[in-house]
Amino acid sequence: MVTETIPPFVPVLFAAIVAAVAPRKVGHGIGFLATAAVAVGSLLVPAGTYLTPRLFGFETVLYQVDDFSRMMGIIFGLIGAAAVLYAYSSEADGTQTAAALGYVGTSLGAVFAGDWLTLVFFWELMAVTSTLLVWHYGGRAVRTGFRYALAHGIGGSLVLAAVIWQYAATGSFLFSAAAGVVGPIAPALMAIGIGVNVGFIGLHTWLPDTYPSPHIAASVFLCVYTTKTGVYAMFRAFPDGHLWIAYMGGAMAVFGASMALLQEDMRRLLSYHIISQVGYMVAGVGIGTTLATAGAFGHVFNHILYKALLFMSVGVVIYRTGIEDITELGGLWRVMPLTFVSYLFGAAAISGVPGFNGFVSKGIIIAEAHKSVKNVVIGPESVPLGGEDLLWWLLIVGGVGTFMSFIKLGYYVFFHGSASIDPEDARIGQSVPMLSVGALCLVFGLLPGVLFEVLPNTAEIAEKYTTYTVPHVIEGVALGTAGFIGFFALKGPLSRATWIPDVDRVINPTVFYGGRVLVRAVTESWAAVDRAVVAVASSSLRVGANPQRYAFEGARRLPGVAVERADGDGDGEIDLRTSTGTGVLLVVLSLATVLAVLLL
Repeated sequence: MVTETIPPFVPVLFAAIVAAVAPRKVGHGIGFLATAAVAVGSLLVPAGTYLTPRLFGFETVLYQVDDFSRMMGIIFGLIGAAAVLYAYSSEADGTQTAAALGYVGTSLGAVFAGDWLTLVFFWELMAVTSTLLVWHYGGRAVRTGFRYALAHGIGGSLVLAAVIWQYAATGSFLFSAAAGVVGPIAPALMAIGIGVNVGFIGLHTWLPDTYPSPHIAASVFLCVYTTKTGVYAMFRAFPDGHLWIAYMGGAMAVFGASMALLQEDMRRLLSYHIISQVGYMVAGVGIGTTLATAGAFGHVFNHILYKALLFMSVGVVIYRTGIEDITELGGLWRVMPLTFVSYLFGAAAISGVPGFNGFVSKGIIIAEAHKSVKNVVIGPESVPLGGEDLLWWLLIVGGVGTFMSFIKLGYYVFFHGSASIDPEDARIGQSVPMLSVGALCLVFGLLPGVLFEVLPNTAEIAEKYTTYTVPHVIEGVALGTAGFIGFFALKGPLSRATWIPDVDRVINPTVFYGGRVLVRAVTESWAAVDRAVVAVASSSLRVGANPQRYAFEGARRLPGVAVERADGDGDGEIDLRTSTGTGVLLVVLSLATVLAVLLL
């Protein structure tokens, strides 16, 4: 065990502070070096490295290195460095990049945590820093940022509640205290809370709502960290998998691809495909076999590369043209060849074209969904996973939808018609990270053994899975062929179906107007209570100032009571006379009132 080391979030958060106050070039330079150092350091740091301070008085593991956290550190640092370089060349200011580096740093804190308390601490900070990154751009990003913050506030609260239940059940926050989340309540709370971050269907609306809104460089950061940290947390919570998590992943793969086909905003289309691709990862975690888990984390690694590449590519198109609607573009491959090549590499990788990295990791998950018999913990006994073919078909259909989506995006942006505008191609500072990341997508696809070396369960992959077999390649080619035919056969209907809404058309106004009604109801109720208290206090002051007057007026209204003034019109003494029976009744009522108050 090694304890003398600096957690990787420390230099990145330091770089965030520098970027906020230093000149733009210096801040971005420090940010690039810090994130690149995290990638190298995560690759070299020995397994078993840990730091165990006390957080809020509890035993915690602030920094723990194993195969899973190491892989997350490598890819988080690598893509963070590329995104900082891209941000500098895309004219992002220092404040925005400072927020982005804060986002990267807190995400690193979450994936290197060795206990639930530390993880949820950085989880909440991650939500704060990413919200600031969205808000910084202003305009429509402010409102979407509020919805983003609300969604992640609710999700984070559920995760925190699950962590509290976990502590009550195990007496410890440490991951090592139990194999995942235990008990009847904590797993459900944890699954839903993390489900917000990974984009479970019905909890996903924040994602396509938010990611198209901010600066193009901010979208590159946003597409990487939140959802993948969520997949990592899902594995920590359910290391043995779960039936319903697997099927939710399959449903996400189909839903995300289907909704992407209906989009005309480039970044919104890419955002729906985050849901779809994260669905494969969630399915792998849910299947829970060693090989499926390795495939899930391999897809995390690969998705970060090609999704960041795609957001950088369409970001350059938006940066050069100012247009986000694909129907207003066309023929750009002739005038933006570097951007086109970058997009082509990203599209091939996400679609699973043989020879690119997406084919490698997606193939592992699909193969495990097809053949695995999985024991799922539900109740006191394990039950076999039924309906593997259903899950397999969901992932296959999601794959066809992916091909169709990126054929659509590439067709309308780069081929359809002739270029009516003549924009410049990507700047050199944009081209370098784009082409570098694209090259990695190709290298890890052609040499999958290199990818397997950084994944958990490396030996298991080498023993049980061969990437390039005739059936696997035929499957990839068949998906591509089906996607190509499907898009051009349905191109017309799809262009007319863009009106089909997502559930955010209902959820957003319901939350907005429902929140308004709730706020007004609470405000008006408080105002009514306030008015009542003020009235009682005012009456008490008046009575206290002149008790004889109010005693006379009150007594005069009592039945059977004779009231006389000592002087006819003054406020002199009051002579109260009543019968014995009436007096006894008044005493009894007074005592009963006092007793009732005491009992209540």
